[in-house]
Amino acid sequence: MITGKDVYDVLAALVPLYVAMTLAYASVRWWKLFTPEQCAGINRFVAVFAIPFLSFKLIASNNPYKMHYQFIAADSLQKVVILVILFLWKIVSKKSSLEWTITLFSLSTLPNTLVMGIPLLKAMYGDFSASLMVQIVVFQGVVWNTLLLVLFEYRGAKILITEKFPTTAGSIASFQVDSDVVSLDGLESLQADAEIREDGKLHVVVRKSSASSMPPRVSNLSGVEIYSLQSFREQSTRAPSFNQADFSSRGYANGSQVGSLDDIFSLPSSRGVTPRTSLNFEDEMLKTGKIRRESSVHYKDQLHMFAWSPTASSPINYGTASSTDFGFIIENSEAEIEQGKTPSIGMDEVNGEKNQQMPPASVMTKLIFIMVWRKLIRNPNTYSSVLGIAWSLISPRFHIKMPSIISGSIWIISDTGLGMSMFALGLFMALQPKIIACGKSLAVVSMAVRFLVGPAVIAVTSIAVGLRGVLLQVAIIQAALPQAIVSFVFAKEYNVHADILSTSVTFGMVVALPITILYYVLLGL
Repeated sequence: MITGKDVYDVLAALVPLYVAMTLAYASVRWWKLFTPEQCAGINRFVAVFAIPFLSFKLIASNNPYKMHYQFIAADSLQKVVILVILFLWKIVSKKSSLEWTITLFSLSTLPNTLVMGIPLLKAMYGDFSASLMVQIVVFQGVVWNTLLLVLFEYRGAKILITEKFPTTAGSIASFQVDSDVVSLDGLESLQADAEIREDGKLHVVVRKSSASSMPPRVSNLSGVEIYSLQSFREQSTRAPSFNQADFSSRGYANGSQVGSLDDIFSLPSSRGVTPRTSLNFEDEMLKTGKIRRESSVHYKDQLHMFAWSPTASSPINYGTASSTDFGFIIENSEAEIEQGKTPSIGMDEVNGEKNQQMPPASVMTKLIFIMVWRKLIRNPNTYSSVLGIAWSLISPRFHIKMPSIISGSIWIISDTGLGMSMFALGLFMALQPKIIACGKSLAVVSMAVRFLVGPAVIAVTSIAVGLRGVLLQVAIIQAALPQAIVSFVFAKEYNVHADILSTSVTFGMVVALPITILYYVLLGL
């Protein structure tokens, strides 16, 4: 039976976190104590030092040889079941989409275990539950966040291929990605050059477009990333500017302007708005008189690929088809545009919806693996997690203790992790035009998925694997925690329902306190 003292202990563990968040909110929204530059500096400290050190401390102190595999199985089974249901829904329903599959998976399966889960469950059920939460943190960071990144990169690759190769994607034999391209998130303007090699197959090289390679203008911010300065700006994308309907349907439309928590739990590989030139097809034709056909490629399947250059003096490069920032490749056997005439392009070809094919699975898998790897190696949390796992495997096996001078250095930084994370979240909330960024109806749906669907599914999977009693209660309550911040970071980077995830993080944090206490009381009856 839950007593008043039990509830007080829970409040005593959670209220300090909310105090830090409230102070940050008031400091920006009401007291104007922090400038955007200072907010960015705080977020950079949290991203580069506080959270990685906190993750290392928790993971390194965990004993992997005493993990509760039944509890891990229940949590993993919940995520697998939900993912399978969402993929079946995507296959069966015409109203489904990959974007909604990713968003619903994030909402229903990724709680804020690191910041909220450990202190909350420890106050409710004791130290053993904190150990269980650390195990969840390990699997969530290593497995499920990586899977989420794979889904986002697959979506980015699919959009890139659809735009650049609407009818020839099935002929692609390989992708080569330049080393300075670290993601297909759409924040960078990319160029895909296709080449027919001696083997008669189509090989694609992905690189930054010439516009995105322009040197950035000098800033007086000394390289500090100012996420708050971009809180209310539209981000540039790869979508062709002449087709706004297609722009929205591909998931690039930014219906509400939300700030970025990109610097929390993630160190993005590319920041800011990519500089690019704005090209108008008709104006360029009037300037140059005509647009020359740059190249024509012929092979046994009679594949004709042309890349149109807005500059009449562009060098001719036979054997290579270059896809520019217009976002499509024009196919024709003979093409010459006279002065003042606009090219006629079927909308099916522009939208990439006519006879759309995808490259072989092996080619797509290799491309996605490369991009995910490049994202992971640029994230400090990757290194802290790997080092923490390595130490947790070595220390209990060989009974080695960390030198006090090293552990003290780690502990003093990691102790700032919880408070500074909540403080940074408060800064983010204060910079938003409104807490509910996605509208009331979508907010209700996201809250229902977060606090009802996730706990309900894990209750079923926990019972299925044999969890009972306190372990079952811990599993349900950890699934009812507020939304993981890293899921919003990814949604913002890839521009997929960022407003919904923003609302789930901010508003979810506000309502999580009474909801988790309600779960605690009901499960204790």
